[in-house]
Amino acid sequence: MDSDTENVLEVRDLSLDFGSPRGRLHALRHVSLKVPRGRVVGVVGESGSGKSTVALACMGLLAANAQVVGGEILLEGRDILRMNQDELQAVRGRRASMIFQDPMTALNPVRSIGTQMVDIQYRDRITDSEKRKRAAEMLGRVGIPDPRSRLKAFPHQFSGGMRQRICIAMALLVEPALLLADEPTTALDATLEVQIIKLLERLQSEIGCSILFVSHHLGTVAELCDDVVVMYAGEVVEQGTVRDIFGNPGHPYTRALLECDPGRIKEKTRQLPTIPGDVPDVLNVPPGCIFRDRCPRAFERCASESPVAHGAAGTAEHLARCHLLDGNSEGA
Repeated sequence: MDSDTENVLEVRDLSLDFGSPRGRLHALRHVSLKVPRGRVVGVVGESGSGKSTVALACMGLLAANAQVVGGEILLEGRDILRMNQDELQAVRGRRASMIFQDPMTALNPVRSIGTQMVDIQYRDRITDSEKRKRAAEMLGRVGIPDPRSRLKAFPHQFSGGMRQRICIAMALLVEPALLLADEPTTALDATLEVQIIKLLERLQSEIGCSILFVSHHLGTVAELCDDVVVMYAGEVVEQGTVRDIFGNPGHPYTRALLECDPGRIKEKTRQLPTIPGDVPDVLNVPPGCIFRDRCPRAFERCASESPVAHGAAGTAEHLARCHLLDGNSEGA
C-alpha cells in the first residue's frame, strides 16, 4: 500500500524554530511520525518537549515568530507547509479538526452554541435549519441532554466537561479524516477525564477517523491509543505500539517517564518519583544525545555523537534513539 494512502498524516524530518529576544529557539528538530488510517497515535513527554507545537504545526496554526527550517507535513499526501491560506482554510475543519486544551477559552463566550455550530458549517450548501438539526444530532452523540434546546445556550451555561464535549462535537461535526487533540482533558478533573476518553474512544470507532492525541498522562494514552510517540526537548526519542512502549521501553527517558507515573507506584509514599536534572536549553542545543545529562546510563559516546533510531526488542516498528541499542556500543 502506498504511504500516502496508508497514513492520514505523515510528518517527515520537521525542524522548527521560534524567534525570541535571546535568539532562535530550536523547538523541533528532525521530528518524524506517522498517523495511519483508523488508528490513534499518542504523543507524550514532559512540558516543553514540543508535543503541542507538533499538533499546531499540523494544522498550520503556528505563531508569527515560528519558522519551519525544514521537513514536510503531509496530510492525505499533501504538504500543508506548501499550502496558501485559502488552501489551509479549505483543509481545516473539513479534512482535519482540532480539540484544544482549554474548553473554557475555545468557545466564543458571547455567541450561542447553536450559532457557533452553524457557522462552522459554512461550506455546506444546506439550509440553516438543516445545519441546526445536524448540530443538535452531534450534541446528542456526545452526551449533551436535550440538545435542541441547548443550542440556544451560551458557553458559560455549561460545565467544563460539557464544554469539552461541545468542542469535540464541533471538531467531529464534518467527520474529518484526522482529529488532533491537544491535551483535551488537562482542564478537567479525573472523573470527567475518564468520561471524555471513553467518549473519544467510542466516536473514533463510529466515525473511523484517525487521531493524534497529545497528552502528558500516560494512563490516558495507554487507554485510548494504538501507537505512541515519545518526545523529549524537541526530538522524537522513541516510538512504537502501546504494548511495546509500556511493556518494553527501549529508551532510558521512556523508562524514567513510566517510573514517574503515579499509577505504577505500588507502595504508599509521600514522595513521588521524578527525573533528576533539567530539560536542556534549546537555544543552544548541546552535541550528542539530548538526554545524556539526565541519563543514568550515559557514557562517553553520548557526549559527542547523536544517536540514530534502532529497532528495540527486535521489532522494526518499535524504534528508539539510543546508543545502548547499538550492538557495537561500548555502553551496551
